[in-house]
Amino acid sequence: MQVKPCGEYQTNCYIYKDIIIDPGVGATSWVSKIVTSPKAILLTHGHFDHVWSVAELQKKYKIPVYIHKNDKFMLSEDIFNVGVPKAKADILIDKDETILIDDIEVSFKHFPGHTPGCMTIEIDEYMFSGDFIFNGSIGRVDFPYSSPSDMKKSFDKFLKINYDKIVLPGHGDKTTIKKEQNNIKNFWYDRI
Repeated sequence: MQVKPCGEYQTNCYIYKDIIIDPGVGATSWVSKIVTSPKAILLTHGHFDHVWSVAELQKKYKIPVYIHKNDKFMLSEDIFNVGVPKAKADILIDKDETILIDDIEVSFKHFPGHTPGCMTIEIDEYMFSGDFIFNGSIGRVDFPYSSPSDMKKSFDKFLKINYDKIVLPGHGDKTTIKKEQNNIKNFWYDRI
C-alpha cells in the first residue's frame, strides 16, 4: 500500500496492487515512480482534488477510469471553476457491485451525500472511503450537489455493515469501519 497526500487539500492518492485511487493535484509524477504498469484508476467521487490528474494518467497509461454514474459529469464540468483538466470515464458504476480487475476483486458501495456518486471501494482488508467518512469525521454536505438527506441514508446503510476493515480516507489518517460506525452513532448522526 502506497499513499501520497496531493495538492493544497492534501488529498490522499493511493496505489494498491497496481490500481490508482483518487489521483489528485500533482499525482502523476509520484504515481510514475511507484508503478510502471497500472491496471486502472478508481475514483471515490468526482471532486477536483480527487480527479485532477486523471486525464494526464489516462493519456500516459491508457488505462480505464471507473466512477459512479452520478458523478460522471464532474469529470467534464468544472463545478468549482478551478481549472480542473477534463477527463472521461470509461466504466460507470451504477449500484453496489463487485468486479474483477485482472484477478483483483474490487467492491464498490454507493454512499451519496457528499456528492451524488460518492462511493467506497473495498479491496482485500481495505475500504477506500474518499470523502464519505474520515478518521473521526464525515464529508461535508454544504457543497453544490451535496445532500444532507442522502448522507443520513448513507449513514443508515454504513451502520448495517457487519464486518470490520481498515478505512483509508480521502484526507487524513486511517481508521476502521467499527470505529467510524461508533463515531457516526454517537456524534454525527444527529448533526446532519
